[in-house]
Amino acid sequence: MVADSVLTASYAACEQLARTHYENFPVGSRLLPRAVRPHVAAVYAFARAADDVADELGREPGERIALLNAYRQRLMQGTKRTKDSGYRLPDPVPAEFFPALFHTIEQFELPIPLFTDLLSAFEQDVTKARYETWSDVLDYCRRSANPVGRIVLRLNGYKSDALDRASDDVCTALQLTNFWQDLALDWSRGRLYVPEEVWLPHGAATGDLDRRAWTPGWRAALEDCAQRTRALFERGRPVCDGVNGRLRYELRATWLGGMRILDRLQASGFDAFADRPKLGPADWTTIAWRTMWWR
Repeated sequence: MVADSVLTASYAACEQLARTHYENFPVGSRLLPRAVRPHVAAVYAFARAADDVADELGREPGERIALLNAYRQRLMQGTKRTKDSGYRLPDPVPAEFFPALFHTIEQFELPIPLFTDLLSAFEQDVTKARYETWSDVLDYCRRSANPVGRIVLRLNGYKSDALDRASDDVCTALQLTNFWQDLALDWSRGRLYVPEEVWLPHGAATGDLDRRAWTPGWRAALEDCAQRTRALFERGRPVCDGVNGRLRYELRATWLGGMRILDRLQASGFDAFADRPKLGPADWTTIAWRTMWWR
């Protein structure tokens, strides 16, 4: 049994992390019901910290994989009610997040595969740098993004196959939007999420990215990617109307934010080496208005 003081401190650490990390889209925002926000923060802290391990280029790949495996072991131990087994996570895995995570999983009966899917995607970021097909990229999104949407639905009391499918489409679209937004950053880390079957027919070449040259071929490839991404946003739109209360407004704002980033990218010609588009106060004012007058 975890002491109340430990649990309180753990949730506080999770919420602090959620507040201090910039994200394109709302993370446990005030649009969500107050009672749900700490639980969203607990899930976010777990995912953010594990993702940071995968991205920590100062560590050897084998060490990063070992740390992510330590996450998996701790996750499985905690959810098997062996929290006091004495297992200790190696540095820099932030153990203070786990009491809140275990409590949230138990309170809402969250499926553990949703969390292990996240970890498998983070491990893939360590071992896989290129994608040949669009299907390969979508499979990555299935594990790296879609679990978060399904968890948010369950934290708000929704268990529906139709909502899960629509949420998957929106979460995949958000992940893809982030890929197109961060193409230059990912390339600096040796990764490229635009699949070869998309960029190659447009005459793009990876050597152009090495030279930081944004060519017509890469612009056409990203236009192709953006069209596919918009189609996923549209297909997933029903999840925004399939829920009630404050969650409805949260999902609308998230959907609108993703589409607005795509608009910004398109206006810049998808130039990965220009200023990285992100949402500012004027954008959120527009998004707030459109959230209220959704149609």
